[in-house]
Amino acid sequence: MRYYLVAGEASGDLHASHLMTALKERDPGAKFRFIGGDKMQAAGGEMVRHYKDLAYMGILPVVMHLRTILRAMREVRRDVVDWRPDALILIDYPGFNLQLAHYVHKHTKIPTVYYIAPKIWAWKEGRIKNIRRDIDHLLSILPFEVDFFEGKHHYPITYVGNPTMDEVSAFKEAHPADKEAFCRQHGLDPQKPIIALLAGSRKQEIADNLPAMLEATAAYRNDYSVVLAAAPSIDDSIYAKYDVRTVRDATYPLLQHATAALVTSGTATLETALFGVPQVVCYKIPTFWEWCRPFVLKIPYVSLVNLIANQEVVPELLADMNAANVRRHLEAIMPGGEARKAQLDGYEVVNERLGTPGAPSRAAEFLLGKLAAVNSHCSRKSCSCCAGS
Repeated sequence: MRYYLVAGEASGDLHASHLMTALKERDPGAKFRFIGGDKMQAAGGEMVRHYKDLAYMGILPVVMHLRTILRAMREVRRDVVDWRPDALILIDYPGFNLQLAHYVHKHTKIPTVYYIAPKIWAWKEGRIKNIRRDIDHLLSILPFEVDFFEGKHHYPITYVGNPTMDEVSAFKEAHPADKEAFCRQHGLDPQKPIIALLAGSRKQEIADNLPAMLEATAAYRNDYSVVLAAAPSIDDSIYAKYDVRTVRDATYPLLQHATAALVTSGTATLETALFGVPQVVCYKIPTFWEWCRPFVLKIPYVSLVNLIANQEVVPELLADMNAANVRRHLEAIMPGGEARKAQLDGYEVVNERLGTPGAPSRAAEFLLGKLAAVNSHCSRKSCSCCAGS
């Protein structure tokens, strides 16, 4: 069968690549066409556009690149309709993907499945109308989403597990911890413990968060190696502006050997927790956004760790994100710190609620079952579900 996938950022590229691998294991004739990144390219298929071309965050960057985004949208719409896949698979990235889904639903009968459901439980809850109209089914990677979509909105959703668990588990199994080798590879002192910095995957996030992270860790530099994980979509020239040791394509090895971490919100907070590394969530927002937060955000926390645990396991610094506050919370999670053990205990709650690995496999099995049912219906009715209107 033919699958068209759309992922708009690094984490989506990673999760989609594993779903593609799982689909190929069950469907040897699978053909893929996609918007995505290097990991999806490695999984096989034809890349239409790299997600880097569309990775704009914030009002001003989006407005400045609006022509590029709209042109890409037109191209992708035409491409999906012309290629006529057996399924359109959307991975997060709702601003782009929900518009694409509407067009595809309006002009074709191509089944559309969302893998990694849009986070409308956090903001823009009104998008449930678009989802009802244009999406055939949601696949969830966060256990609390089931209550939100099915309990509150009576919309069917299937929790398949969290792919980050698969990715971290597979890495640990394939790479036994060897700190000396890691330090030798990256020019670090193996005698020094490591503080990891994960400052985001977009330029604006890095500009907003990294300076305070570096100032907060300055006092530790004699006794610790402070190391920044470079994001796949960010060029080295961006990091060259900062006085920090950087490792590329080594986020998991860095977390595997880290003693503590400063992390922006997002998938990275969950990855850090699954590696058992105490962390401070650092995501700078303007003060006025903090005032607006009760009216914009519908959730009590911003980090996946706290949302999954349904309690504050890790500290979240937002409008109050400055070097002094980061340093204070970092001290509390360092060895001997008062908050370190409680945070590690909280990680156990997160692991329990996520369940067992196997998310890509379960998602692939669901998709194939869904498509088999569609094909069976089409055969009985002698129709063409993928034909344009």
